[in-house]
Formats: sequence, structure tokens, C-alpha cells
Amino acid sequence: MAIFKVEGGHRLSGSITPQGAKNEALQIICATLLTSERVTVHNVPQILDVMQLIELLRRMGVEIERIAEGSYTFRARDIDFEYLKSDDYRQRCTRLRGSVMLIGPMLARFGMGYVPKPGGDKIGRRRLDTHFLGFQKLGAKFDFDIAEEFFMVEGRNLKGTYMLLDEASVTGTANIIMAAVMARGTTTIYNAACEPYIQQLCRMLNRMGARISGIASNLLTIEGVDLLGGTKHTLLPDMIEVGSFIGMAAMTRSELTIKEVSYDNLGIIPAQFRRLGIQLEQQGDDIHIPQQDHYSIDTFMDGSIMTIADAPWPGLTPDLLSIFLVVATQAKGSVLIHQKMFESRLFFVDKLIDMGAQIILCDPHRATVIGHDHNIRLRATRMTSPDIRAGVALLIAAMSAEGVSTIQNIDQIDRGYKEIDTRLNALGARITRIEE
Repeated sequence: MAIFKVEGGHRLSGSITPQGAKNEALQIICATLLTSERVTVHNVPQILDVMQLIELLRRMGVEIERIAEGSYTFRARDIDFEYLKSDDYRQRCTRLRGSVMLIGPMLARFGMGYVPKPGGDKIGRRRLDTHFLGFQKLGAKFDFDIAEEFFMVEGRNLKGTYMLLDEASVTGTANIIMAAVMARGTTTIYNAACEPYIQQLCRMLNRMGARISGIASNLLTIEGVDLLGGTKHTLLPDMIEVGSFIGMAAMTRSELTIKEVSYDNLGIIPAQFRRLGIQLEQQGDDIHIPQQDHYSIDTFMDGSIMTIADAPWPGLTPDLLSIFLVVATQAKGSVLIHQKMFESRLFFVDKLIDMGAQIILCDPHRATVIGHDHNIRLRATRMTSPDIRAGVALLIAAMSAEGVSTIQNIDQIDRGYKEIDTRLNALGARITRIEE
């Protein structure tokens, strides 16, 4: 098991380019199952979760070729349905939450989809009801083997329908879209998620021959087609990496340029960092963060404490709340971090408290942070990464701390961030990867 040894107190300088978006990659790669023709995908992040999904598709029978760094072709001419019943398939799916998005395209093209209960981050209850209720609305039959924890969906004659999703689930919306593109008739999805990655999926499917309208809104209309063809697609840069690097620059009081961020697709993220007092400048499609020795949290107009909360797009993505929380520990002022969607995602704050941060965990969803204004440095400690985003938040804390910190379970970080130690060391960080 690998660990990071992080020597804190070193400022960063230079420029860094974010990887392709992990969450978009998982959707797009699953969507290649919708056609027997070749689909080429560029800017694929070379991270653990994505590589596991690519290997899973390869074992399912998809012809996959790596044509360049970050570029792959996929051709799903034949699927090995016997493999879907194997222990190897079951084990690989349970390591990866994104495997649930295999069901939608399999259902659309082959009339059936099988997947065990997917794995992923342990950050609270992440229910799958939205996915399967959507499939049932389209006419599919759903069964869940409780003993085996195995989902089975069958429906060879899907029919378009109207559905109002009970939550704007991103993966649920993606899965239902992929199932509906070849259903007979028209499907209307209201309260659909409309994140840029969902928009990217819809645009790629339209290039493949789908008929999806209402893209970028929460009301999608899908006219079913008989067949989809091949296409080429380039993934957006990962907005979570962009936000992580902004927070990293602020915490280490560094000057940093983040290149090719697709600024128009960042939504509210830059504005939310500015609410913490962090200066950042848009320079074309880059973001420049100047060195700041201090940053002050805004207050509301009536003087009450600032609240930063997650919300469905165009609100703030929940994946960045861990970053906002750790950055606030060295701000001037106080902020309430409200994590509405996942009840266990704030439980990593005990590690920050051990480092000297002033944080009150109000309940599983809310934490109040009283910033040190860089007058008191965090102290080094030994800690464990509980999930991808908390792992990077702890890495940021360690980079700003006094002394050498140890971070265990860094496989969690590797699931979402490619060679993060190598990339940050090139900017001046002191991070050593050690196999224990």
C-alpha cells in the first residue's frame, strides 16, 4: 500500500494543465457500447477509475486501441454475455461506481443489462433508485438479487415516455438518456441534471445520430432512433482539478497559472473562490492566481456568516466542498460549509482538527470553519485518505503545514488524480511516494 510523505511549507510556481474530466470520461466510455461502429475519445485521463472501466469494457469484448497519449478508440461489435455472469465481471464492477452506467447503453442496444452493486467512495448513501425508476418508466423490468447484490434489467421494446426525476442525479440522468436514445417514440425527462458533462454526452450522442433537444436545461426531449453510428469526442478539462489547484495556490500562498480550463464550463466555481477572498484572473482560457499572503471571507449583506453549499448545476458541485473547507482554515473570517448531498463527506475534518484547524462539526452535513488568516500554520500529522476529494483536501492541508505529514490510502487519490505527486513536485512541492 503506497503512502505520501509531504513536506509542508513550500510555495508553488509555474503552470499546470488539468487532466480530462473523470466524471465525463466514465459516461462517455460507457456510451461507446451504444454502437458497433468505432468511437474515438480524446483527452482521456489516465487515472485508476477510468483505466479500470476501460479494462472492464475490454474484457466484455469491446475492441479498444490506445492511439496516442490520452486517446483511445472503442468498437463494441460483439459483447461476451457469458462474461457478464462471471466472478471477474462482478469483482471489477464492485470496485467502480461508474459501472452502473453500463446498464443504460446495454439495455438500449441489447435489451438487457446486468451489474452488481457498484463500489466507489464511501461518502454516505448514494442511492440508485433514480436510475432504475427511469428504466421502468421506459418499460424495462427490474430485479435486484439481495443475496447476491446483483441488478438485472430487461426490456427489448423500450417505449418513450414522460418522466419527472425525483432528484437531478448526474449518473442517473446519463444512464436514462443512454437507455432512451433508441426507445420507440419520444422521451421527456424533467428535472434532468444539466452539468457540462451531461451536455457533452448529449452532444456526442447527437453526433452519433441521436435526437436530443433541450441540452443545457433540466428538460430534455429525446426522439428515439433505430441505430447509432461512430464519432469522435474530446473530453472537457476536469473542473474538480481546476478547483483543487485554485485552493492549493491559496493555501500555499503561491502564484500559479492553470492552463486551458474551459472557463465557460466552470460555472459558479471561480465566483465561489472569490467569496473566500481568493484573487484569480481569467487570461483567455487560463486562470492566473497571484500570490496572496492573506484572503478574507466575505459576509452576507446583513453581516451574517457566509455559507457555501453544494447544489445541482448550475450550483456548486459537491465534489469541491472538501477543497473549500480546507482552504477556509487559513482564511480571515468564518464560513459555514453545508454539504447537502452526502452525509459522510465531512467526517474527514477530524484530521484537520488534529492539525490545528478550528472547525466545529455541527452535524453530518454542516461544519463551521474559523480561519487562522495564516497566522497559525497547521501542524504535520499522520492521516488516511477516506475518499478521492477528501484525500486531495488533506494533501493540500499537508502542503501548507509545518513539518512532514504522512497520508495513507493514497490509492483513493490516484482514482481521481493522475500522477498528482509528480505534477505538483514539478511546481515546487515536496511529495514523496513510498510503498509500505
